[in-house]
Amino acid sequence: MNHQRRIAAACALSLAACLPLASPQAHAVELQADGQWAEFYIDEMTAQGGGLGWIDTDTGLAQTFEFSVPTGFTGTLTVVDGGFAGDVFSLTLGGLPLGSTSAVASAAGTAIGVDFDAALADGGYSRGVFTLQAGSYTLGGQLLQSATFEGVPLNATVGGLRLQVSPVPEPGSLLMLLAGLPLVGFGLRRRLQGGAQ
Repeated sequence: MNHQRRIAAACALSLAACLPLASPQAHAVELQADGQWAEFYIDEMTAQGGGLGWIDTDTGLAQTFEFSVPTGFTGTLTVVDGGFAGDVFSLTLGGLPLGSTSAVASAAGTAIGVDFDAALADGGYSRGVFTLQAGSYTLGGQLLQSATFEGVPLNATVGGLRLQVSPVPEPGSLLMLLAGLPLVGFGLRRRLQGGAQ
């Protein structure tokens, strides 16, 4: 009987070794549509598994941002590198590729700190602007190119993202505006002709 238990235990251990390990859940942060910058971090040394994805620096777990664009609105998502210039990010929405930030030279220049507005105005920092339709989204990211120091990739950085929403013009309002423009032009022409006499 003891022999049968040992065989059963060995089979159970063998089966468990074949099953995939459950990966830790990503830490989701709610991104507000208020135009304020939210920070994300990448640190190969801190990340669980040593990856180059966005992480929660407290836990090392993968980090995503969740947000919604209301019906009747479009969203403008801006992503920019911070810290040292030279990083490029790839972005995903719901696990599907969204795109990447702009190409820049990888050699790290002067550090700008965590001033995302200044980084956005500086061509040495990678940035991307994406237009999104109404819907609910989960945004993730990964370091595609790291800033380098003396040829060695740093593989650690900070970046910023912000979401702004604006109403979509009603099709009828847009048509009325376009139809009214010739009338405005005609009125201005008559006024100019009347003033010349």
